[in-house]
Amino acid sequence: MLSHLAIKDFAVVRSAELDFGAGLTVISGETGAGKSLLVDALGFLSGARADSGVVRHGAERAELVAVFTLDDAPAAAEWLRDAELDDEEGACQLRRTLRADGGSKAWINGRPATIAQLTELSGHLVEIHGQHEHQALMSRTSQLALLDAFGRHDALLADVQTAARNWNALVRERAALAQRGDPADRIAFLQHQFDELARDAIEPAAFAELVATHKRHAHAAGLIAACDTASARLGGDEGPALGRLLQQVRNELARQAEHEPRLLEIDAMLDTAAIQIDEAASLLERVRADLDVDPTAFDELDRKLGRMHDLARKHRVTPDGLAAHRDALAAELELLRGAGERVRVLDGEIEAARSAWAKKAQVLTKARKQAAASLSASTTALIGELGMGGGKFDVALEANGDGDPDPQGAERVEFLVAANPGQPARALRKVASGGELSRISLAIEVAALGLDAVPTMVFDEVDSGIGGAVADIVGQKLRALGAKRQALCVTHLPQVAAQGHAHYRVSKASGDGMTQSAVSKLGAKDREEELARMLGGVDVSKEARAAARRLLADVD
Repeated sequence: MLSHLAIKDFAVVRSAELDFGAGLTVISGETGAGKSLLVDALGFLSGARADSGVVRHGAERAELVAVFTLDDAPAAAEWLRDAELDDEEGACQLRRTLRADGGSKAWINGRPATIAQLTELSGHLVEIHGQHEHQALMSRTSQLALLDAFGRHDALLADVQTAARNWNALVRERAALAQRGDPADRIAFLQHQFDELARDAIEPAAFAELVATHKRHAHAAGLIAACDTASARLGGDEGPALGRLLQQVRNELARQAEHEPRLLEIDAMLDTAAIQIDEAASLLERVRADLDVDPTAFDELDRKLGRMHDLARKHRVTPDGLAAHRDALAAELELLRGAGERVRVLDGEIEAARSAWAKKAQVLTKARKQAAASLSASTTALIGELGMGGGKFDVALEANGDGDPDPQGAERVEFLVAANPGQPARALRKVASGGELSRISLAIEVAALGLDAVPTMVFDEVDSGIGGAVADIVGQKLRALGAKRQALCVTHLPQVAAQGHAHYRVSKASGDGMTQSAVSKLGAKDREEELARMLGGVDVSKEARAAARRLLADVD
């Protein structure tokens, strides 16, 4: 619900701030005072195209701010959370500046936003009925949503959407398989590659062992010589053995240990060293025993390692990745061999899914036809009451073109209207008269009792070209609508203004060589005076004041 609107340097308004509550708020004023500027301000805050002409003469920019509470706007609250533009206090502030040079900026809850974001969010907050092209009811998508809300089709629509998503997922899978074409050639190619790798590719651990073995054979002569030399030195073949020398050192230190106890620590260390030398000598003998200069074995290892590198280059992987590539080829082969059977299965599943959707859509279509007839009759009756006698409203259902499962059902909606008897019905979005359009929109909203999710509705020129008893009815319908949704109405009719739960007056005055407008909320006495002015003109008579009091007294 709109709770606050602030306007600065906008058209002829220097500065104005308005607070709004629930119910019907009416806005009146003399011709040319600028009462529709409040609607225009909301239009720009809803994403209307920037217009430098609305900046007050002499100002650099116009600034517009609207604050909405979100208790009755769950869709807007969800949008804000998804866009990460929500406010901790649970409110929503829309702000926009329009510069005199034509530039424009927008903010949502104090954070910069695009005009597209402003437009999308405001669609969940406010709906403007008048001569503006962006009205929600002009959209066929919104018309379908309103019909479904009127008929309470939420559950039926959800079933249709689920069925359509299931069908679509199967179609996408079928298309992905078909995109691969005839798998026979691909299977033959992959099989050749797989067979080649199956003969020679080895696991990464085995490849690492192959590299290590090849390296040992390549350096076998040097390794043997190094082992023999080390063994000779350890065993004493070339001079005293290390073990005997170490024992001699320990004996000499032991004789002196009684004079220096720390020598015992050194003896313990040397004892450990002697054990490790013996173990090293044993391991050296085993390593030497495994070494052999075998040219034939080395040639075989060299050939196998070369084959691994050749395969790796051919398949564009590293040698230790050959086994993984082989397994990937096997997996793709299995998938391709089953593709033909999967396509046949998918064809059956797609037809079954289409049939399931058609059954769900048929139930929704039947419900929509019933709702369309009811909404058409109710709205036709209401537009007759609103001064368009003989006019007719019709909700036309049109089948979708190709019949493929659609999440929105098997049909689209077009609101048609004939404003006068004998006129052909035309699409609501093509109705030229702003007054007719506003009254038709009002009739639809009243018939639907505000079932659409938008919490705030604004009506401009809703009473254009009417008067008398029809004006009374328009006011009553607006007040009834205000009981369901917040409603704002710019009016020049006292019968409509008297029905408001709150009343603002826009007045104009000249100052500093230019005309300026001011907006004020009316108390009981001022409201009576304003209604009297609307009834009697500039010179307010006693009779006009008495009539104004009667109008206010007649309101429930």
